Amino acid sequence: MSGNGARAVLDRTADRMVHATAVERLAIAVASTLLALALGAVVVAASGYDAVEFVSSLAYGAFGSKSNVAFTLRQSTMLIIAGVAVAVAFRAGVFNIGVQGQFVVGGFATSVTILFLAPYLPTGTVGGVLLIVFGTIAAILAGGAYAALPGLMKAYADANEVITTIMLNFIASGVVFYLVDSQLRPSGAAAPNTEQFPDYVELPSLVFDSSSFSVVGLGVALATVIVVAVVMSRTRFGYDLVTSGYQESAAAYSGVDPKRTVVTTMTFSGMVAGLTGAMFAIMILGYYSDPATFPRFGFDAIAVSLLAANNPLGVVPAGILFGGLDAGGQYIGFTLDVPSELVDGVVGLVVLFVATPELFRMAGRRTGLGGDRK
Repeated sequence: MSGNGARAVLDRTADRMVHATAVERLAIAVASTLLALALGAVVVAASGYDAVEFVSSLAYGAFGSKSNVAFTLRQSTMLIIAGVAVAVAFRAGVFNIGVQGQFVVGGFATSVTILFLAPYLPTGTVGGVLLIVFGTIAAILAGGAYAALPGLMKAYADANEVITTIMLNFIASGVVFYLVDSQLRPSGAAAPNTEQFPDYVELPSLVFDSSSFSVVGLGVALATVIVVAVVMSRTRFGYDLVTSGYQESAAAYSGVDPKRTVVTTMTFSGMVAGLTGAMFAIMILGYYSDPATFPRFGFDAIAVSLLAANNPLGVVPAGILFGGLDAGGQYIGFTLDVPSELVDGVVGLVVLFVATPELFRMAGRRTGLGGDRK
């Protein structure tokens, strides 16, 4: 086949990928997941374990019972909100790798606010709602303020935001641990935890009888997705943000201040990350503890966002997929005598296979494949 013929075939293939409809992309994702599980089963069998039991346990751990579904949705709720936080920044061409730190700071702000205000507000449902609202607002403000720091450093000191946000993750964990351990730890407590929140500070347990998941939390995650999607697609701020990410020179020519956009983008992203921390503290923990023991939602959210092509709406199915894989993987760790490395490897295969078509689409847009060449 000649070079021109090969290029034409590659163009037609890329065109189908780049311009795939939502239904086609969903079908590709499902087929990729099944193919990855089939390959993972082969790897498991070659390692001397029961492949059928492995795959069935992975599926059962994610969706096999009501409690397993609740756990999957709990993990998905956190990953959806954190994934939106990453998507906001990445869509604007700013690499916020500090969502984990902003998540930690946001949850800490929620905990301090609730514990401080609880004696001054009424008990019962009214007091619980007020404490949740005030705690959530505190988390959003704290997360936004913490994310603004690397934004300011990038905009006005030309500091690399990847490095600064990574370093701020460690700073957040270290400082919060010190404050919890030395200032907020109850007398006689065996672990570095704060006091428990009052019993009435909790999200209602609807549908699922779970102490660490509420459909209200999932509703907050979906509402966050809708709000962010509307802001980014229907407002001047969102237009400036997205334009700066795709065409910085055009955005500057149209009057957009690139420095201010960087700071506001990071702040907006951090506010959503702070909300993740509020949901973690209120819905899952009911207190606050050593951040070193927390799940790595902020880091996993990077993969969720990339899988969703940094589209807030696409974060929902991506978050559910990752939540299911997380739940299934943990279930296998508890019930089967399978090395955790093998579980992580199979989960990684699923992520790789599902993400590859999306990466192909992104490469097609950037290289001009699929009829987008100038």
